[in-house]
Amino acid sequence: MAHLNARRFGPVAGGAPRQLVIIAHGLGANGTDLIPIAPTLAAALPHALFLAPDAPEACDLVSPEEGVHARQWFSLGDWRPEAMEAGVRRGGPALDRFIDESLAEHAVPSGSYALVGFSQGAMMSLFVGLRRQTPPRAILAYSGILLDPERLAEEIANRAPVLLVHGARDEVVPAEFSRMAEAQLRDLSVPVELLIEPELGHGIDAVGLAAGAQRLARVFAAE
Repeated sequence: MAHLNARRFGPVAGGAPRQLVIIAHGLGANGTDLIPIAPTLAAALPHALFLAPDAPEACDLVSPEEGVHARQWFSLGDWRPEAMEAGVRRGGPALDRFIDESLAEHAVPSGSYALVGFSQGAMMSLFVGLRRQTPPRAILAYSGILLDPERLAEEIANRAPVLLVHGARDEVVPAEFSRMAEAQLRDLSVPVELLIEPELGHGIDAVGLAAGAQRLARVFAAE
């Protein structure tokens, strides 16, 4: 499996990174689209390196001519739960491996990382993050879905704190998915916080970023 290309930002304090934050983009995007949120989050973590990898597959919902840089973690041509669950299991190892390789490459301690994801990237971050033996400090999931929650009860490897942020006006991934995820995670004793933004559609705004920055500052406060 090839190493994923990634955009980077920080550490804004200079020097070697003390923490790592992995930002996973949504369907049809790439790392360039999501790395712009890093400066806002970096205000809470000046010693962190932010990496936004390109997903491993070309997006199959656009032609190569229309979206030469469009990527996907797995196909979303079929939104049936069983198809999406198979897809995230197929795409998960790429993100899992990228986390391990990035921690090693930048000599960051194995537990000093967090995961941030938007839309399909949020699905990936939740799926992979909760199954890692060394837990992330936090998982920030914007406009996502908790895929395969039934098997998570058997496969969960940690209970990293989760922040779910969703726009009430999201017509791509309805906010009900995050409401369900909150309940499912609470049933598994995962510390979870849900922020529903009444006027937000399918996106990330300043309110959600501020909540994410506060969560990162809190979980890394000991460092």
